[in-house]
Amino acid sequence: MIKVENLCKSFKTKKKYPGFKGAIKSFFSKEYIIKKAVDDISFNIKDGEIVGYIGANGAGKSTTIKMMTGIMTPSSGSVIVDGIIPYENREKNAKDIGVVFGQRTQLWWDLPLSETFSLLKDIYEVSDKDYEERMSFFYETLELKDFLLSPVRTLSLGQRMRADLAAALIHNPKIIYLDEPTIGLDVVVKENVRKAIKRINEIYGTTIILTTHDLNDIEELCKRIIIIDNGKKLYDGSLEDIKNKYGYMTTLEIQIKKQFDLSKINLNKILKLNTEDLNFIKEDMKLVVNFNKNKVSSSDIMFHIMKEHRVIDFLVKETSVEDIIKRIYRNEV
Repeated sequence: MIKVENLCKSFKTKKKYPGFKGAIKSFFSKEYIIKKAVDDISFNIKDGEIVGYIGANGAGKSTTIKMMTGIMTPSSGSVIVDGIIPYENREKNAKDIGVVFGQRTQLWWDLPLSETFSLLKDIYEVSDKDYEERMSFFYETLELKDFLLSPVRTLSLGQRMRADLAAALIHNPKIIYLDEPTIGLDVVVKENVRKAIKRINEIYGTTIILTTHDLNDIEELCKRIIIIDNGKKLYDGSLEDIKNKYGYMTTLEIQIKKQFDLSKINLNKILKLNTEDLNFIKEDMKLVVNFNKNKVSSSDIMFHIMKEHRVIDFLVKETSVEDIIKRIYRNEV
Protein backbone atom coordinates (compact mmCIF):
# COMPACT_ATOMS: atom_id res chain seq x y z
CA MET A 1 0.00 0.00 0.00
CA ILE A 2 2.71 2.53 1.05
CA LYS A 3 6.38 2.14 0.10
CA VAL A 4 8.94 4.65 1.38
CA GLU A 5 12.54 4.21 0.22
CA ASN A 6 15.61 6.20 1.36
CA LEU A 7 13.44 9.27 1.87
CA CYS A 8 15.26 12.55 2.58
CA LYS A 9 14.08 16.13 2.92
CA SER A 10 16.42 19.07 3.49
CA PHE A 11 15.61 22.73 4.06
CA LYS A 12 17.95 25.60 3.22
CA THR A 13 17.82 28.64 5.50
CA LYS A 14 19.93 31.78 5.64
CA LYS A 15 22.64 31.78 8.29
CA LYS A 16 21.81 34.19 11.11
CA TYR A 17 24.32 36.21 13.14
CA PRO A 18 23.78 37.61 16.68
CA GLY A 19 23.16 41.27 17.54
CA PHE A 20 22.12 44.27 15.46
CA LYS A 21 25.22 44.19 13.27
CA GLY A 22 24.69 40.47 12.84
CA ALA A 23 21.11 41.09 11.67
CA ILE A 24 22.39 43.52 9.01
CA LYS A 25 25.08 41.02 7.99
CA SER A 26 22.48 38.22 7.79
CA PHE A 27 20.36 40.38 5.48
CA PHE A 28 23.17 40.68 2.90
CA SER A 29 24.87 37.33 3.55
CA LYS A 30 24.75 34.54 0.99
CA GLU A 31 25.68 31.87 3.53
CA TYR A 32 23.10 29.14 4.09
CA ILE A 33 22.53 26.31 6.58
CA ILE A 34 21.21 22.97 5.35
CA LYS A 35 18.90 21.20 7.82
CA LYS A 36 17.96 17.57 7.16
CA ALA A 37 14.42 17.15 8.49
CA VAL A 38 14.11 13.58 7.17
CA ASP A 39 17.28 11.53 6.77
CA ASP A 40 17.23 8.29 4.73
CA ILE A 41 13.99 6.75 6.06
CA SER A 42 12.57 3.54 4.57
CA PHE A 43 9.50 1.46 5.49
CA ASN A 44 6.53 -0.39 3.98
CA ILE A 45 2.94 -0.25 5.25
CA LYS A 46 0.50 -2.99 4.23
CA ASP A 47 -3.12 -2.55 3.21
CA GLY A 48 -5.37 -2.33 6.32
CA GLU A 49 -2.59 -1.75 8.87
CA ILE A 50 -2.83 0.78 11.72
CA VAL A 51 0.67 2.15 12.26
CA GLY A 52 1.80 4.61 14.92
CA TYR A 53 4.37 7.09 13.56
CA ILE A 54 5.89 8.76 16.58
CA GLY A 55 8.73 11.05 17.58
CA ALA A 56 9.56 14.14 19.62
CA ASN A 57 8.73 17.64 18.37
CA GLY A 58 10.97 18.42 15.39
CA ALA A 59 11.79 14.74 14.81
CA GLY A 60 10.54 14.85 11.19
CA LYS A 61 7.08 13.25 11.56
CA SER A 62 5.07 16.02 9.93
CA THR A 63 7.59 16.44 7.09
CA THR A 64 7.35 12.71 6.31
CA ILE A 65 3.54 12.84 6.36
CA LYS A 66 3.53 15.90 4.07
CA MET A 67 5.61 13.98 1.52
CA MET A 68 3.34 10.92 1.83
CA THR A 69 0.24 13.07 1.28
CA GLY A 70 1.82 14.89 -1.70
CA ILE A 71 2.09 18.32 -0.07
CA MET A 72 5.92 18.26 -0.22
CA THR A 73 8.43 16.85 -2.70
CA PRO A 74 11.40 14.87 -1.30
CA SER A 75 14.98 16.09 -1.73
CA SER A 76 15.84 12.47 -2.58
CA GLY A 77 14.37 9.01 -2.21
CA SER A 78 10.84 7.99 -3.13
CA VAL A 79 7.30 7.53 -1.84
CA ILE A 80 4.73 5.33 -3.59
CA VAL A 81 1.18 5.32 -2.21
CA ASP A 82 -1.21 2.74 -3.69
CA GLY A 83 0.82 2.60 -6.90
CA ILE A 84 1.22 6.35 -7.50
CA ILE A 85 3.77 9.00 -6.56
CA PRO A 86 1.69 11.41 -4.44
CA TYR A 87 3.62 14.64 -5.13
CA GLU A 88 3.51 13.99 -8.91
CA ASN A 89 -0.19 13.12 -9.05
CA ARG A 90 -1.74 15.20 -6.26
CA GLU A 91 -5.34 15.15 -7.53
CA LYS A 92 -5.50 11.35 -7.87
CA ASN A 93 -3.76 10.91 -4.50
CA ALA A 94 -6.15 13.35 -2.78
CA LYS A 95 -9.15 11.25 -3.84
CA ASP A 96 -7.68 8.15 -2.21
CA ILE A 97 -6.63 9.63 1.14
CA GLY A 98 -8.20 11.36 4.13
CA VAL A 99 -6.41 13.64 6.59
CA VAL A 100 -7.35 14.77 10.11
CA PHE A 101 -5.24 17.39 11.88
CA GLY A 102 -6.02 17.80 15.58
CA GLN A 103 -5.29 21.53 15.59
CA ARG A 104 -6.83 22.42 12.21
CA THR A 105 -10.17 21.69 10.60
CA GLN A 106 -11.37 21.09 7.03
CA LEU A 107 -14.94 22.05 7.95
CA TRP A 108 -16.61 25.28 6.79
CA TRP A 109 -16.69 27.48 9.89
CA ASP A 110 -20.04 29.25 9.44
CA LEU A 111 -22.01 26.48 7.74
CA PRO A 112 -24.12 23.87 9.53
CA LEU A 113 -22.28 20.56 9.71
CA SER A 114 -24.83 18.91 7.40
CA GLU A 115 -24.03 21.48 4.66
CA THR A 116 -20.29 20.78 5.02
CA PHE A 117 -20.93 17.08 4.44
CA SER A 118 -23.12 17.85 1.40
CA LEU A 119 -20.36 20.00 -0.11
CA LEU A 120 -17.74 17.29 0.47
CA LYS A 121 -20.10 14.74 -1.13
CA ASP A 122 -20.17 16.85 -4.32
CA ILE A 123 -16.41 17.59 -4.26
CA TYR A 124 -15.52 13.90 -4.01
CA GLU A 125 -18.37 12.84 -6.34
CA VAL A 126 -19.84 10.40 -3.82
CA SER A 127 -23.02 8.69 -5.04
CA ASP A 128 -26.30 9.17 -3.12
CA LYS A 129 -26.35 5.50 -2.12
CA ASP A 130 -22.75 5.51 -0.79
CA TYR A 131 -23.31 8.83 0.97
CA GLU A 132 -26.40 7.59 2.80
CA GLU A 133 -24.66 4.35 3.80
CA ARG A 134 -21.61 6.17 5.18
CA MET A 135 -23.58 8.86 6.97
CA SER A 136 -25.68 6.16 8.63
CA PHE A 137 -22.45 4.53 9.82
CA PHE A 138 -21.10 7.88 11.10
CA TYR A 139 -24.35 8.66 12.94
CA GLU A 140 -24.04 5.37 14.79
CA THR A 141 -20.27 5.30 15.34
CA LEU A 142 -19.47 8.98 15.88
CA GLU A 143 -22.86 10.08 17.28
CA LEU A 144 -23.21 13.12 15.00
CA LYS A 145 -27.01 13.54 14.93
CA ASP A 146 -27.25 15.78 18.01
CA PHE A 147 -25.19 18.58 16.39
CA LEU A 148 -25.66 17.90 12.66
CA LEU A 149 -27.60 21.17 12.11
CA SER A 150 -25.28 23.31 14.26
CA PRO A 151 -22.80 25.73 12.64
CA VAL A 152 -19.26 24.38 12.90
CA ARG A 153 -18.11 27.43 14.93
CA THR A 154 -20.53 26.46 17.73
CA LEU A 155 -19.20 22.90 18.13
CA SER A 156 -17.11 21.81 21.10
CA LEU A 157 -13.61 20.46 20.42
CA GLY A 158 -14.81 16.88 20.89
CA GLN A 159 -17.74 17.38 18.50
CA ARG A 160 -15.50 19.03 15.90
CA MET A 161 -12.95 16.19 16.07
CA ARG A 162 -15.69 13.61 15.45
CA ALA A 163 -17.04 15.72 12.60
CA ASP A 164 -13.54 16.11 11.10
CA LEU A 165 -13.08 12.34 11.22
CA ALA A 166 -16.37 11.83 9.37
CA ALA A 167 -15.44 14.51 6.81
CA ALA A 168 -12.09 12.81 6.12
CA LEU A 169 -13.85 9.46 5.54
CA ILE A 170 -16.90 10.56 3.56
CA HIS A 171 -15.34 9.43 0.25
CA ASN A 172 -14.17 6.11 1.78
CA PRO A 173 -10.43 6.73 1.29
CA LYS A 174 -8.01 3.80 1.18
CA ILE A 175 -5.64 5.59 3.57
CA ILE A 176 -6.23 8.07 6.37
CA TYR A 177 -3.55 10.14 8.10
CA LEU A 178 -4.44 11.10 11.67
CA ASP A 179 -2.32 13.83 13.27
CA GLU A 180 -3.06 14.14 17.01
CA PRO A 181 -6.73 13.07 16.59
CA THR A 182 -7.46 13.13 20.35
CA ILE A 183 -5.50 16.24 21.37
CA GLY A 184 -7.31 18.31 24.01
CA LEU A 185 -10.21 15.87 24.39
CA ASP A 186 -11.54 14.58 27.72
CA VAL A 187 -11.13 10.89 28.55
CA VAL A 188 -14.69 9.90 27.54
CA VAL A 189 -14.53 11.58 24.12
CA LYS A 190 -11.02 10.17 23.56
CA GLU A 191 -12.33 6.68 24.16
CA ASN A 192 -15.22 7.23 21.74
CA VAL A 193 -12.88 8.54 19.01
CA ARG A 194 -10.55 5.54 19.49
CA LYS A 195 -13.49 3.11 19.23
CA ALA A 196 -14.63 4.86 16.03
CA ILE A 197 -11.15 4.59 14.47
CA LYS A 198 -11.03 0.86 15.32
CA ARG A 199 -14.45 0.22 13.79
CA ILE A 200 -13.58 2.18 10.63
CA ASN A 201 -10.48 0.03 10.19
CA GLU A 202 -12.37 -3.21 10.86
CA ILE A 203 -15.39 -2.49 8.62
CA TYR A 204 -13.78 -0.63 5.70
CA GLY A 205 -10.21 -2.03 5.93
CA THR A 206 -8.86 1.53 5.90
CA THR A 207 -5.08 1.84 6.25
CA ILE A 208 -4.37 4.27 9.11
CA ILE A 209 -1.17 6.21 9.89
CA LEU A 210 -1.38 7.78 13.34
CA THR A 211 0.97 10.46 14.65
CA THR A 212 0.45 11.43 18.29
CA HIS A 213 2.18 12.31 21.56
CA ASP A 214 -0.55 10.49 23.49
CA LEU A 215 0.90 7.00 23.84
CA ASN A 216 -2.43 5.71 25.14
CA ASP A 217 -3.69 6.24 21.57
CA ILE A 218 -0.79 4.14 20.31
CA GLU A 219 -1.38 1.31 22.80
CA GLU A 220 -5.13 1.27 22.14
CA LEU A 221 -4.97 1.39 18.34
CA CYS A 222 -1.61 0.22 16.97
CA LYS A 223 0.09 -3.15 16.82
CA ARG A 224 3.06 -1.64 14.99
CA ILE A 225 5.01 1.56 15.62
CA ILE A 226 7.72 3.48 13.77
CA ILE A 227 9.85 5.76 15.96
CA ILE A 228 11.93 8.56 14.45
CA ASP A 229 14.24 11.15 15.99
CA ASN A 230 16.32 13.88 14.34
CA GLY A 231 15.01 12.71 10.99
CA LYS A 232 16.27 9.13 11.39
CA LYS A 233 14.32 5.93 11.96
CA LEU A 234 15.11 4.43 15.37
CA TYR A 235 12.64 1.56 15.53
CA ASP A 236 10.13 -0.20 13.30
CA GLY A 237 8.27 -3.16 14.75
CA SER A 238 5.46 -4.40 16.95
CA LEU A 239 4.50 -2.95 20.31
CA GLU A 240 4.90 -6.41 21.81
CA ASP A 241 8.49 -6.68 20.54
CA ILE A 242 9.51 -3.28 21.88
CA LYS A 243 8.10 -4.19 25.29
CA ASN A 244 9.98 -7.50 25.30
CA LYS A 245 13.20 -5.95 24.00
CA TYR A 246 13.36 -2.78 26.10
CA GLY A 247 10.67 -3.14 28.78
CA TYR A 248 11.81 -6.32 30.47
CA MET A 249 12.45 -4.69 33.87
CA THR A 250 9.33 -4.99 36.04
CA THR A 251 8.53 -3.69 39.52
CA LEU A 252 6.88 -5.79 42.22
CA GLU A 253 5.65 -3.93 45.33
CA ILE A 254 5.01 -6.26 48.29
CA GLN A 255 3.28 -5.08 51.48
CA ILE A 256 4.61 -7.12 54.42
CA LYS A 257 2.76 -7.29 57.76
CA LYS A 258 5.78 -7.07 60.12
CA GLN A 259 9.07 -5.20 60.04
CA PHE A 260 11.75 -7.10 58.12
CA ASP A 261 15.51 -7.02 57.64
CA LEU A 262 16.41 -6.32 54.01
CA SER A 263 19.89 -7.83 54.44
CA LYS A 264 18.35 -11.22 55.24
CA ILE A 265 16.53 -11.49 51.93
CA ASN A 266 18.85 -13.67 49.84
CA LEU A 267 16.83 -14.12 46.66
CA ASN A 268 19.76 -13.24 44.38
CA LYS A 269 21.61 -16.28 45.70
CA ILE A 270 18.54 -18.55 45.69
CA LEU A 271 17.49 -17.59 42.15
CA LYS A 272 21.10 -17.23 40.88
CA LEU A 273 20.60 -13.70 39.54
CA ASN A 274 22.88 -10.66 39.75
CA THR A 275 21.74 -7.27 41.05
CA GLU A 276 21.17 -5.98 37.51
CA ASP A 277 18.40 -8.56 37.02
CA LEU A 278 17.06 -8.58 40.59
CA ASN A 279 17.36 -5.89 43.27
CA PHE A 280 15.41 -4.72 46.35
CA ILE A 281 14.50 -1.48 48.10
CA LYS A 282 12.80 -1.22 51.50
CA GLU A 283 10.12 1.45 51.96
CA ASP A 284 8.84 1.18 55.56
CA MET A 285 6.75 -2.04 55.54
CA LYS A 286 6.95 -2.37 51.77
CA LEU A 287 9.47 -4.36 49.76
CA VAL A 288 10.02 -2.99 46.24
CA VAL A 289 11.55 -5.57 43.91
CA ASN A 290 12.91 -4.66 40.45
CA PHE A 291 13.42 -7.74 38.30
CA ASN A 292 14.07 -8.92 34.76
CA LYS A 293 10.84 -10.66 33.74
CA ASN A 294 12.71 -12.57 31.01
CA LYS A 295 14.81 -14.32 33.68
CA VAL A 296 12.45 -14.70 36.63
CA SER A 297 8.68 -14.49 37.17
CA SER A 298 6.81 -12.52 39.80
CA SER A 299 5.28 -15.79 41.06
CA ASP A 300 8.75 -17.23 41.75
CA ILE A 301 9.69 -14.13 43.75
CA MET A 302 6.41 -14.19 45.66
CA PHE A 303 6.82 -17.91 46.45
CA HIS A 304 10.16 -17.33 48.20
CA ILE A 305 9.06 -14.11 49.96
CA MET A 306 5.91 -15.76 51.32
CA LYS A 307 7.97 -18.60 52.76
CA GLU A 308 9.56 -16.16 55.21
CA HIS A 309 7.09 -13.27 55.52
CA ARG A 310 3.38 -12.60 55.92
CA VAL A 311 2.29 -10.74 52.78
CA ILE A 312 -0.71 -8.40 53.02
CA ASP A 313 -0.85 -7.22 49.42
CA PHE A 314 1.25 -6.90 46.27
CA LEU A 315 1.24 -4.97 42.99
CA VAL A 316 3.04 -5.71 39.69
CA LYS A 317 4.02 -2.71 37.52
CA GLU A 318 5.15 -3.29 33.94
CA THR A 319 7.45 -0.76 32.25
CA SER A 320 5.18 1.53 30.23
CA VAL A 321 5.62 2.17 26.50
CA GLU A 322 6.08 5.85 27.37
CA ASP A 323 9.05 5.04 29.63
CA ILE A 324 10.57 2.80 26.97
CA ILE A 325 10.29 5.48 24.28
CA LYS A 326 11.80 8.10 26.61
CA ARG A 327 14.80 5.77 27.11
CA ILE A 328 15.13 5.34 23.33
CA TYR A 329 15.14 9.13 22.83
CA ARG A 330 17.82 9.46 25.52
CA ASN A 331 19.94 6.70 23.89
CA GLU A 332 19.68 4.62 27.07
CA VAL A 333 18.86 1.42 25.18
